[in-house]
Formats: sequence, C-alpha cells, structure tokens
Amino acid sequence: MSMRKDVMMHLGKRGLLIVVVLLAGCTVGPDYHTPKISTGTGWSADGFAAQGKAGQIGWWHGLHDHELDRLIDLALSSNPDLLAAQARIAQARAARDAALGLQAPQLQAAASVNQLRQSENGLMPLAEIPIIPRDATIYDAEFDASWEIDLFGGTRRRIESARALHAASIASAEDLRESLIAEIVRDYVSLRGEQVELAARQASIATLDAEIGLLRQRAASGDVPLYTLYPLTRQREDNAAAVPVLQARLRALALSLGVLSGQLPERELGLLNQPGEQLALMPIPVGERAEVLKRRPDVRVAERQLAAATADIGVATSAWFPQLAISASAGYQALGPGELWAATSQTGSIMPLISWRLLDGGQIKAEIHAAKARQASAAQAYVKAVLGALGDAEQSLSNYHYALSSVASEQAAQHAAQWDADMAQTRFQAGDIPRQDWLVTELVLNNAQTTLAVTYTQAAVAMVALHRALGG
Repeated sequence: MSMRKDVMMHLGKRGLLIVVVLLAGCTVGPDYHTPKISTGTGWSADGFAAQGKAGQIGWWHGLHDHELDRLIDLALSSNPDLLAAQARIAQARAARDAALGLQAPQLQAAASVNQLRQSENGLMPLAEIPIIPRDATIYDAEFDASWEIDLFGGTRRRIESARALHAASIASAEDLRESLIAEIVRDYVSLRGEQVELAARQASIATLDAEIGLLRQRAASGDVPLYTLYPLTRQREDNAAAVPVLQARLRALALSLGVLSGQLPERELGLLNQPGEQLALMPIPVGERAEVLKRRPDVRVAERQLAAATADIGVATSAWFPQLAISASAGYQALGPGELWAATSQTGSIMPLISWRLLDGGQIKAEIHAAKARQASAAQAYVKAVLGALGDAEQSLSNYHYALSSVASEQAAQHAAQWDADMAQTRFQAGDIPRQDWLVTELVLNNAQTTLAVTYTQAAVAMVALHRALGG
C-alpha cells in the first residue's frame, strides 16, 4: 500500500510539473542569458593606453616586412593545427544540422519479395482449408513515416546546444589562428633582433681584438704591464661565448618558423642569410577595457560552451516528460507482381505512441543534476576566461609601456656613445689621441649597441604579446 502511495505521489508531482511547463510555453530547462561580470571602470593605468580603436585586422602588416607577410600567409593556408580546427568546425556544423533534422518527420521506403511456406500442422490447419495455399510469394512495397512531436522543448534545447557548440568551434579556430599569428611574429622579430645582437657582439670582438693587439705590442716593449690584457681578454671571451648561443637560437627560430608555416623545418633556414634588421615598434590602440572581452576569441569560446551547457539542462529535463510520436505507413501487398499496384492491394496504418519513463531508479534526476553541475563548471570557466583576459591585457599593456621606456633610454645611451666614438675617430685621424683611446670609445659603442639590441627585441616581443592579449 505504501509503495502504491509513493508511486501515485510521484506521478502527481510529474503531472503538476507537466501542467506548469505547458502553461509556461512548453520549453523545459533554463533560458540562457550571458552572465554579467564587472570589468571595472577602465584601465588601471590610463597613461599607458594609446588612444584609438583596438583590434586592427591584419595588424602585422603595420610592421612592413614582406618576409613576415609571406610566412603568415603560408601558415594560414598550410598549418595543420588550423586545418584540423576547420575540420572540427565542419564536424560541429554537421552535429548542428543533425539536431535540426530531429524536428522534421522521418520517411523511409522499403520493398520486399517473401517466398513463404506455411506448416499444415500449425495454428491454422491449411490441409482443411483448400482455398489457402501452403506455398505463396508475397510482394510488398511500403512507405513508413514517423514524427516525434517536441511538446516540451527537448529537441529545441538540443538544437540550441548544438548551435552554441558550433559557434564555440568557430571561436576556438579564431583563437588558434590568432595564437599562430602571434607565435610567428614573435619568433620572427626575435630572429631579426638576435641577428642584430649577433652583429653587435661580433663587432665588439673585432674591437677587442684590435685593442688587445695594441696592448700586446706595448706590453712587449715594456710600456704597460702584461696584466692590463686580462680584463680585455675576459670581455673578448665573454662575447665569443655568446656567439654560438645566439647562432643556436637563431637556427632554432628559423626551424620553428618552418614548422609553424606548415612546411619542413629546414624550409626557412634561408632567413639566416638575410641581413638582420629590427622591426619598427608602434603604438597600439587598446580601446575600452570592456571591449577586450568582445574581441578575445577564448572568451567567446567559454561563453558559447556555457550556453551549450545551459541548454543541455533542458535536454536532460525533457526526459521527465512524456514523449509523443506518430507513426504511419502506406503501401501495397499482393501475391503476384501484376496485382501489386491495384487499388485493392493497398495497405496502411497510423499509430500515435506516448512513452513515459515513470520509474527508472532515479536516472533522470541524476542526469539533470549532472547537467547542472556541468553548467556550473562552465560558468566558472567563463568567469576565469574573463578575468584571465583582463589580467592578460593589463599585464601586456604594462610590459609594453615599460619596455618602450627602456628602449628610449638605451637609444639615448647609444646616441651618446655614437657621438663620443665619432669625435674620438676624428681626433685620432687628426693625431690628437692615440688609436687605443679611439678603440675604447668604439668598444663602449659596441656594448651600447648590444644592450639596445637585446632591449629592443624584448620590447618587440612585448608588443606582440599586447596584440595577442587584445584579441589580435
């Protein structure tokens, strides 16, 4: 008696829920709304932000380097990760189309020829009924149609989820594209910058060799003690030790650019034979801080995944409710092919079907709880993506601002060293100072050029990171 009461109470609750859903519009589950997350009042350091509209399309073209343009064009057409992302978009599109197909009736056609022999000793005593032959050939041709009516919106929620996942796959491909472009630009500016650093270190080695040669002559004649060579020799060997490290890094960068462009690693080794030249640093408009969230594809991925997870709650909830389907068939059946298409051979049926999972050991309830847990996890992933995007943009903006300040200081130091070296050369040529004094100023200039090359490359990498943080 108690079990019967529990069942009736269970069915009563479901019946009440069905009535509420029907009155509310017949779509179960929560409706999705993009969460509102505070993005603050603006950039934490307004003085760092360049004015203007952010998110320039093809921003790398502003560097005016044809080799870089070629590498990116090649990568966008050949990189296997991008091609795989396009395949994932096609897969998500197909899943969306399959979900859309659930709304339409399903139609099938079938035809058969059945050679039949019946038992004379079975349920029907054929031996006593001479008008019914024991052996027969039955010809069938029929069309079957079925349609599941989406009374409570389970199919609509499934379509909503599939559409959101399709949009997420597109945003994910955009994110991968922007990451690839940023990685290529970063490797390329690093390669060009380290070529400049290598040339500066080789110039330092040449200057030190000349200065050490003069001191050796003076030490041999007793003008200076031999130990005066040791500091210069140490500087010379420090620079010489840095050369193979730079050469290894340059080769690694060229090999990486080959792979990133979807080609064999050695494809871009020819870049090492081209003269190194630093690419221009440019001001980057950042726009409003809140706009970063609209431009960042990784944030859009998290938002669309949250939308899909929300719709999945409705898909799981729809299992609580009755499922209504209508099946119908029409066709022809005859004992001979000549009679198959006669009006008297027509067959047909129509059958409404209601199915309802009344007792399932709590499976539906568990599936709904699991869907809600996945939605809660996706919501936190979205919050993390938003905060991460804002933090990334703030850090990158700060890093680029201070990197530009460092470059300006190092450029001033190089200009001063260049002026000093030019004056010393003029005085040496006029006979006012010995060659060694001129070489001392040349070495200071070489060191300033090396430091500037390193600082400039760091600023170029920070510039790329800021473009990436702003959404490309």
